[in-house]
Amino acid sequence: MAHDAPGGPSGPTKLVIRNIGMLLSGRLEEPILDADTIVATNGRITAIGRAKDCDTDGATTLIDAHGSPVAPGLIDSHVHPVAGDWTPRQSQLNWIDSSMHGGVTTMISAGEVHMPGRPRDIVGLKAMAITAQRIYSSFRPGGVKLHAGAPVIEHGMTEADFKDLADAGVSLLGEIGLGGVKDGPTGRKMVEWARKYGIQSTIHTGGPSIPGSGLIDKDVVLECDADIVGHINGGHTALPDDQIRCICEGCRRGLELVHNGNERSALYTLRTARDMGQLERVILGTDGPAGSGVQPLGILRMVSMLSALGDVPAELAFCFATGNTARMRKLDCGIIEVGRTADFVFLDKPQHSAGKNLLHAVQLGDLPGIGMVVIDGLVRAGRSRNTPPATLVPEVVHG
Repeated sequence: MAHDAPGGPSGPTKLVIRNIGMLLSGRLEEPILDADTIVATNGRITAIGRAKDCDTDGATTLIDAHGSPVAPGLIDSHVHPVAGDWTPRQSQLNWIDSSMHGGVTTMISAGEVHMPGRPRDIVGLKAMAITAQRIYSSFRPGGVKLHAGAPVIEHGMTEADFKDLADAGVSLLGEIGLGGVKDGPTGRKMVEWARKYGIQSTIHTGGPSIPGSGLIDKDVVLECDADIVGHINGGHTALPDDQIRCICEGCRRGLELVHNGNERSALYTLRTARDMGQLERVILGTDGPAGSGVQPLGILRMVSMLSALGDVPAELAFCFATGNTARMRKLDCGIIEVGRTADFVFLDKPQHSAGKNLLHAVQLGDLPGIGMVVIDGLVRAGRSRNTPPATLVPEVVHG
């Protein structure tokens, strides 16, 4: 297992991507952009458009997409990291790097709950959260940006504890319900303290997932009013449909659908959000590592499943894994627009797919093939070792 983050450039960089066949924006309002060229300087997008209108001179890295579609790097809204790129849950190495080969460039921790001997006392849980935040700020397996340090709240915490966490750089809470706090009144009080200090909260939804967790039903979810309704389709056991609808209608928070959940309930939630005209609330995660393992292609599989079985145009389904999550999580990636981080995934229909193009293949239920992954304007992977081979593949011409 590598112990250092991938090295960065020693000087200024200019990335030029030309001959893009289709540019997915990550925005529901305009999911496909009229552009064939992207320019990024020092890891941030500086131009999007037609080649003749962009300053492409002086590129330190030039990529010819050869007609391959490009999308924002995918975001996994729900992971459970522990130490480096290893998970004791399945005793597996390099699961984060493997997810990068599935197009994931950013991950959000929902709590480092699989740490052996995880402390439950307040001093210990704060120390562990701060440590995780520091570690993954410095360590980026495969270049993936993992926002970690998500303490699981316990009874006895006070407002001062949340201020201490925020002052130390912690910006996330682990899933409410995985620790001792499983009731609405206590959860709501702590969510309000977290929100006061800029810490975003997620609540476990559904039946128990690991020993020590418990049922969190609609009443607790609605009373706690966490920022993200974590795995509303269960992790793994989902609530009944009437409770899912009650949650969708009873709050305006993020509706997180995960790979390690109930697929039928995910489709029910998607239909409910669409009927309400609120697809912008739908975000995606894997909820891995978990008892069912790790899923390097979990986000791609969710995009394909929701498009194919949920009757959602593929270009909108990609927004669930990019722009929707970026907005909900207040990230500067996930959307292709000037000023944002230059995180891209080159992907196309898999070879021999019945689909006519990338979007048609996804709507038929096929997994896209990934030809390249770029993070912060730097090429982190060529053709994916995990996806089926893409039909169109980009090439680094220079750099």
